[in-house]
Amino acid sequence: MTLPLGFTSDAGDALPLALVRRASFDSWRATLSESAAAWVDAQGFDASPGTVLTLPDGNGRIASAALGIGDPRDPFSYGHAPFALPQRDWQVDGEDDEASVSALRLGWGLGSYRFSRYKAPMRAPARLVVDAALEGDESFDLLAACVRVRDLINTPTEHMGPAELEAVAREIAQRFDADIEVITGDALIEQNFPAIHAVGRASHRAPRLIALRWGDEAHPHIALVGKGVCFDTGGLDLKPADGMRWMKKDMGGAAHAIALAELIMARKLPLRITLLVPAVENSVGPDAFRPGEVIATRQGISVEIDNTDAEGRVILCDALTYAGEQKPVWLLDFATLTGAARIALGPDLPALFTNQDAIAVQWLEAGQRQRDPLWRMPLWRPYLRYLTSNIADLANAGPSKMAGSVTAALYLERFVPADLPWAHLDVYSWNDADRPGRPAGGEAQGLRAAYAMLKAHASE
Repeated sequence: MTLPLGFTSDAGDALPLALVRRASFDSWRATLSESAAAWVDAQGFDASPGTVLTLPDGNGRIASAALGIGDPRDPFSYGHAPFALPQRDWQVDGEDDEASVSALRLGWGLGSYRFSRYKAPMRAPARLVVDAALEGDESFDLLAACVRVRDLINTPTEHMGPAELEAVAREIAQRFDADIEVITGDALIEQNFPAIHAVGRASHRAPRLIALRWGDEAHPHIALVGKGVCFDTGGLDLKPADGMRWMKKDMGGAAHAIALAELIMARKLPLRITLLVPAVENSVGPDAFRPGEVIATRQGISVEIDNTDAEGRVILCDALTYAGEQKPVWLLDFATLTGAARIALGPDLPALFTNQDAIAVQWLEAGQRQRDPLWRMPLWRPYLRYLTSNIADLANAGPSKMAGSVTAALYLERFVPADLPWAHLDVYSWNDADRPGRPAGGEAQGLRAAYAMLKAHASE
């Protein structure tokens, strides 16, 4: 394994880098020479989060630098460093808090990321010197998982359709000696996944259900499900142009589930996992499913299609039913499911729904520890009235715009066994604009918190 982008183990040409908070600014400044302190004052540097200052030597060359940071345990406190600092190697000394050091490595890696498949970055990131023995460190595996999510989402659908998503899962399965099964096209009908087939049948790229299994039978069994709509036109209820523009990201839930499964395997957690990804394109065509149709589902619940743009929950219902049949101890699903969740919580806070308070507490607390926040929303079951159908057991949507993320979660809950602990994360999976450590494009949200929660669960 080689070190990730933005890191080196060669300290030969590295310059010292100080990590400075505003609370410790005065004490840090007091350690400087008189001329260096005067330079700091002249530049107006006060260690505000997100700032950088280079300090010169007597010959006008860079002697060292200081990085203004906020919360030292928040990876994004360091996200500005790789492109705000000059492009050379830097070494931080004196950091002995393990959580802060891990956050530094993760944040530096996230800040170094640029999606470069089609366009080379303007420059390479500055590099952080780390011990070569850290190549297998957990912070680097967490970084790899976040990069996996970003890369999968950022890749346009022409190169990340259902077949390409399957290829990614197959490569991961081979690397970790996992079992993989893929049910494709009309075989979905034959093996009783009719809802997945209905959504994906109009595309020239066949719909499929990807199932990966890994782990020891003696270990707790966790099912992970991810919404894999590789592109969403809205179907016959066609999205407007601005609503369709970024719909390559509608497989963001699948990206999270795949990356989380890969992370669990990379860290060899004592868990048994079943990863399920229904992968489709929601296309317009002669065989597209129509508003007003009643479709079958694996569970036997009939669903009237009120809106073909509420397709994610339709493919997930078959996958969730199948996951429940595997008798896991926990079922977690990830989905870019509703714009309503973004209206309620904005782009940075994924909406968490769960039928178990214990899961909510553990995931929320893990999010606080990892600085990977999410927010619990209610499964307010009286709102099921918004999904009433006069001709089927359930509608996939309804005319009311009230509580859209809640009704979507309630729809999913109908397909989860009542006694199975289940949580659903409605993720945006996207950065609308560049921020330090968060380049515009695909983003992992709630993933590090989910891993921390499952790691703690496995240790118990």
